[in-house]
Amino acid sequence: MRTYHHIINGQDVKGSSPHTIAVINPSTGETVGYMSLADQADVNAAVADAKAAFPSWADTPPAARAKILFRWRQLIDDHMDDLAHVISEEHGKSKAEAIGSISRGADVLEFACGIPSALKGEFSANVGRQVDSYSLRQPLGVVGAITPFNFPAMIPLWISSVAIACGNTVVLKPSERNPSAALLLAKLALKAGLPEGVLNVLNGAKEAVNGLLTHPDVKAISFVGQTSTAKYVQQTAIAHGKRVQAFGGAKNHALVMPDADIESTVDAILGAAYGSAGERCMAISVVVAVGEQTADLLIAQLSPKIKDLKIGAPTNEGAEMGPLITQDHLAKVKAYIDQGVKEGPTLVVDGRLQKVSSEGYFLSGCLFDKVTSNMSIYQDEIFGPVLCVVRVTSYEEGLTLINKHPYANGVAIFTRDGDSARDFCHRIDVGMVGINVPIPVPVGFHSFGGWKNSIFADHGMHGMEGVRFFTQLKTITSRWSSGSRQGVEFSLPTVE
Repeated sequence: MRTYHHIINGQDVKGSSPHTIAVINPSTGETVGYMSLADQADVNAAVADAKAAFPSWADTPPAARAKILFRWRQLIDDHMDDLAHVISEEHGKSKAEAIGSISRGADVLEFACGIPSALKGEFSANVGRQVDSYSLRQPLGVVGAITPFNFPAMIPLWISSVAIACGNTVVLKPSERNPSAALLLAKLALKAGLPEGVLNVLNGAKEAVNGLLTHPDVKAISFVGQTSTAKYVQQTAIAHGKRVQAFGGAKNHALVMPDADIESTVDAILGAAYGSAGERCMAISVVVAVGEQTADLLIAQLSPKIKDLKIGAPTNEGAEMGPLITQDHLAKVKAYIDQGVKEGPTLVVDGRLQKVSSEGYFLSGCLFDKVTSNMSIYQDEIFGPVLCVVRVTSYEEGLTLINKHPYANGVAIFTRDGDSARDFCHRIDVGMVGINVPIPVPVGFHSFGGWKNSIFADHGMHGMEGVRFFTQLKTITSRWSSGSRQGVEFSLPTVE
C-alpha cells in the first residue's frame, strides 16, 4: 500500500496532521494508498521554507534558472512512462492520453526555458534632460498553486514552470484524488538541480487550500477547478491582499455549419466530447447544428460511433475511454442524465445501459438530441461523457445562443467558409476559439484563458500572460548629472 507525504524544502515530510485520505484507482474502485492531509502547521512549514528559498532564487540569473528547467524538461521525457503509469492508475486515463497531457505540460515548461527573453525590460534614454527611464519585471515571492484532478501533471507544470522561471518559489497543492504525478514532478525538479524550497508539494484538502489563501506570506494564488470554488478562491485571496487567477468551469459549444465536412467534424467532436470521459474544461459538450439536415446527419453518424466506444481500464488493450474519477461523481453525472430525460429531449444513446466488466466508475457515452437552452443538461457543466445537440435554423441564431451562455471557456466552428469563420471569431464572446479545431487549447507560448464565468482573473495562464501574472512591474527614472546644479524643482521632470 502506497503512502503519500509532502515535499517540503526538498524533503519527504509526513507532516503534523494525523488525518489521511484514501487514494482510489477509479478503474477498479480499489484503494492504492493513503495520503496525508496537511493542516495549518504543515501549510506554515511549507510557506516558511518557500519564503526562505525566495531571495536566493530570485537573485539567480534567469539564464541559470533556465538551465535547470532544461534539465527538468529532459528528465520528464526520461520518466514519461512512470508519470503516465501513475496518472492512469489514479485518474483512469489511457496511457496515450496521459502521455499527451504530460507533453502539453512540458510544452509550457519549454516556453519557461526561454524566460531570459521573456523578462527583458524596456529602456528610454533622455526622457528629460539628463533623465533616463527603464522598466523591469521582478518576481512576487511565494505563490500558491491549487490544481485539479483531471490533469494531474499538465496543469501543475503550466503553473509552476512559469512561476519558477520568473524567480518565484511555489507551494503546489495538487488534487487529493491523484497526488503521485505532482510528487514525481517535484522529485524530478530536485534531481535537475532546483534548489530546495523552490518547489514544495503540499497534499491536502480544504484546510490546506484555506491555509494558502489566507497566509500572509503567500503573494499570489493560481487555481483551476469548478466555478463555485473559483469564485470562493478569488474572493478569499483578494480579501487577504493577494494577486489571484482562478479558472472555473465551462460549457463549450461547437457550431456546425451546413457546409462543414460532416465525416471529419464527427470524428473531431467524438474525441473532444468523450476523451478523458468528458472530464476536461475544454471538452465539447454542446453541438449547435445549423439546419435540420445538418443535425440529422450528425446524429446519424455520431450515434453508432458513440455506441462503439471501447470503455475500460487503461490496462485494457484498445480502451478509448476510462472511468470517471469517483463514485460520487459518477452518481452526479447519472443524475444529470436522469434529469435530462425528464426535461424532454431525445436520449439517442444511453451510456447507462452499457455494461463494463469492471468494478470501477464507468459510464459510456451519452447523446441527447433536441436539447433546448432552458434545460439543466445545457446550462450546467456536467463534466462527464454527455453530449447535447441543439438545433438552430441559422448561423445568427447559433451565434446568439452561444453568446448568451454564462460560461465562455472554449468554442469551435466547423465550416468551409472563410467569411463565416472570420465573422465568428470576431463576434463570439468566448476566450478560446477553434476553426475546425475542436479543442483550441493554445500552445505553451500563447496564453490560456476563457471569459465570463470561466475565469476570475486579469491574466491568462502561461505564455506572456503567465509571465505578467507571476511578476510585478518596476519602472525606474534616473538622472546622472554632468556636474551642473539643477536647482530646486517643484514640478515633475518634463521633456522640456
